[in-house]
Amino acid sequence: MQVAVVGSGYVGLVAAACLAEIGHSAVCIDNDSEKIRALQRGEAVIHEEYLPVLLERHGGRRLHFTTSLADGVRSSSIIFVAVGTPPSETGDADVSSLESVCVEIARHAEGSQLIVVKSTVPAGTNQWIRRVLHRNNGNGHRFDVASNPEFLREGTAVTDFLYPDRIVLGCDTETGAALLNELYRPLLDGSYAAGDEAVPVPDCAVLPARAIVTSSASAELIKQASNAYLAMKISFINAVANICEAGDADIEEVVEGIGSDRRIGSRFLKPGIGYGGSCFPKDLLSFRAVSRELGYDFRMLDEVMRINEDQRRRFVGKVRRALWTLKGKRLAVLGLAFKGGTDDVRESPAIAVIRSLLHEGCEIAAYDPAATARARTAFDPKAAIRFVESAYDAAQGADALLVLTEWEEFAALDLQRLRAQMRHAIVVDGRNVFSPESMAKAGFQYISTGRSEKMQDAHNVIQSTDAAA
Repeated sequence: MQVAVVGSGYVGLVAAACLAEIGHSAVCIDNDSEKIRALQRGEAVIHEEYLPVLLERHGGRRLHFTTSLADGVRSSSIIFVAVGTPPSETGDADVSSLESVCVEIARHAEGSQLIVVKSTVPAGTNQWIRRVLHRNNGNGHRFDVASNPEFLREGTAVTDFLYPDRIVLGCDTETGAALLNELYRPLLDGSYAAGDEAVPVPDCAVLPARAIVTSSASAELIKQASNAYLAMKISFINAVANICEAGDADIEEVVEGIGSDRRIGSRFLKPGIGYGGSCFPKDLLSFRAVSRELGYDFRMLDEVMRINEDQRRRFVGKVRRALWTLKGKRLAVLGLAFKGGTDDVRESPAIAVIRSLLHEGCEIAAYDPAATARARTAFDPKAAIRFVESAYDAAQGADALLVLTEWEEFAALDLQRLRAQMRHAIVVDGRNVFSPESMAKAGFQYISTGRSEKMQDAHNVIQSTDAAA
């Protein structure tokens, strides 16, 4: 099929590349001419595993990039819309960019076309899109509208697209459902995964993918409810971690016990400094706004957001207790992205924590394997923060080292070398990247998430006893 994707962000770019990968001809459209030129040169403008492979494999052949929406949509039978829907001041999703795109599609489309919304939008958006298309359609063309929400995790977006848990097709007509089923057939019948050049199948993948056909309103709600539930799991386990710290329990043991229950599962039960990124914060605000508009006060969402914000303040409090006073302290920070595997710093809890520490008068040396370039723009050029080339550079002369993002690279650091670089052997781990045993053995004062200081002291005593023996 000939497919157009409007928007070259994390969702749109990955969708266009993956649609080309499963055999379709895809054109990705964006009004950012600099980004489009970079993509035409084959440059991956975001950090995503396997994306550079797909750009090299299909760029200029089955995958094209343009700034012309008119040229992109005219020959396409399916037009995906994947533009941003940021929160407004009231928390509602700002769908003005989505409306503008649909107006242009109505003016330039030719023939009968299916408009598919991939952006995260409030329930009922598809009905408004139908009205916008009808009001601005001066050529008498027929449009079908569907919702096909994405469930991509940044860092694993390509494999999430190609080996999804499910594909939700929010269609209000049989024609739209049939067209999308045909589009995704290589994933639904397993033929893509069986190919010799397919992207490697993740260990947890269930093949073939399952299609769930719903109404458009249900599909829109599935997306928002899914993200709200996942954010709730993160806030829940962070609240439990706080109880563990007060009650001398080990959150990692608690997570194993909870996650082993098949009714619950272990995914997203990872304690830390809170969720971030472009989806969860925005989608919770939007879901709460939609709920209130429909007459339901979804107060649980307020508590999820409150716990998330509190988790960052609690982490700064741990740093303060470890150093007594923060003013003038030199801190090494590992991690700037909102999670490992991506260069995205939008709503990153790491950035929020660093800003708090800078406000307290700290000096920061920060390192991230992928997100440094994007993180630079998040701070005032005069701020007391330096961006360095390695974790060891960050640790040089540091009063303490803070882990704010769970990159695998950090878990493999040479702890003895790290300690030798530091002024004081203090590590405050907001992501539980290290084990208390290994840190005690290396001689660190180690403060993590969901473990009491009494437990850490016990590990230090055990290591000292073993060393004496």
